[in-house]
Amino acid sequence: MSDGYVKTSVGDGVATITFHHPKSNSLPGHVLRGMAAAIEQAGLDKDVRVIVMRSDGDKAFCAGASFDELVAIDSVARGLEFFSGFALVINAIRKAPVFVIGRIHSHTVGGGVGLACAVDIAYAHESASARLSELAIGIGPFVVGPAVERKVGASTFGLLSATPAVRRSAAWCEQRGLYAEVFHSIEALDSRISAHAQELAAYNPEAIAELKRTMWRGTEDWDILLPERAAISGRLVLSDFTRGAIAKFKAEAAKR
Repeated sequence: MSDGYVKTSVGDGVATITFHHPKSNSLPGHVLRGMAAAIEQAGLDKDVRVIVMRSDGDKAFCAGASFDELVAIDSVARGLEFFSGFALVINAIRKAPVFVIGRIHSHTVGGGVGLACAVDIAYAHESASARLSELAIGIGPFVVGPAVERKVGASTFGLLSATPAVRRSAAWCEQRGLYAEVFHSIEALDSRISAHAQELAAYNPEAIAELKRTMWRGTEDWDILLPERAAISGRLVLSDFTRGAIAKFKAEAAKR
């Protein structure tokens, strides 16, 4: 539990998949793979009509890749293995025959922005700023990029990628389609998610599965594309620039 967890609960046709890591819900490899497996399993469960993806805690929704694991990568192969975890989660969401609703309760960074864009519908709290931070540490949003670009368009994706130090407000994200709706309180956020999940759970599952396939048409190559993108990040993370940037960030964080 101290190194993070993924847990699933199912009730009334709704599978709630919750992830957590004590370091601002950052994502080590085992959590990423646990998330992918949980989404895939929920999609296979005939009793599940909709998936809600959320994180525990009251701080960040997701701080992106685990810096501890980034520092530990010592080969291209290990880099590919780690970044492929994000590919597995995105592809699991894409292939699930049910809608995946994201609960973005607070700010999200890097790979967390990718998750918020990968879900079919993202509802957010007004504190849920977003920052695509990868370029600041010498890599780039290569694996999550296709999901972000699909959701917000090439222009906004380019702006987010090229301004890694800028936090975009939840209102800004809503205006550009990253979030479907933004709420002023957690209670209102949870109420909307619950109501929409219950609504979707009452609809024809065959129709939803067909609609989901239609919505994701044009992404059939992602089983190949995202691992290719993971290989790029896996190579770049070994650079001296990235090593230095991560070390500097960790040193600054230790002083706080």
